[in-house]
Amino acid sequence: MRERYASGLDDKTAKAMIELLNANLANLIDLTLDGKQCHWNLQGTGFIGVHQLLDDTTERLREASDAVAERIVILGGSPNGLATRVAKDSILKDYPTDITEVDEHVRELTSRYKTVAETLREAIEKAGDAGDEDTADLFTEVSRVVDKDAWFIGANNPKQK
Repeated sequence: MRERYASGLDDKTAKAMIELLNANLANLIDLTLDGKQCHWNLQGTGFIGVHQLLDDTTERLREASDAVAERIVILGGSPNGLATRVAKDSILKDYPTDITEVDEHVRELTSRYKTVAETLREAIEKAGDAGDEDTADLFTEVSRVVDKDAWFIGANNPKQK
């Protein structure tokens, strides 16, 4: 049996960080799936460039999800990336299935990235306030990836703000 809260943090802090990490894991997994939904369904001018970009951004989100899940284990918890958990706990609404044009998908996906990035910044603050600088640092690293990819994706729409 795995030793609980073996990170050197007190049990209360470790448990709170595990919950915070699992909540953000659900968002990252959902965002990854949204990226694939977009990848499979976009059409129109600029299609191939965005299609290929989404392969890269999806891979970076998977790597970020792995890092978050590994931190949960380090803290003595169990990562929960089951589809039912993600559907229940993600802050993102269902990705629209009635859009096809590149610019529509770019706007939608960029907005979702920004929403997750905002939640990650809130998590940075919560982890720092709890005294878990390692978890705060991880959230900072993931936030940088999400922010950068939001910019990469959004740059494909000249109307994007």
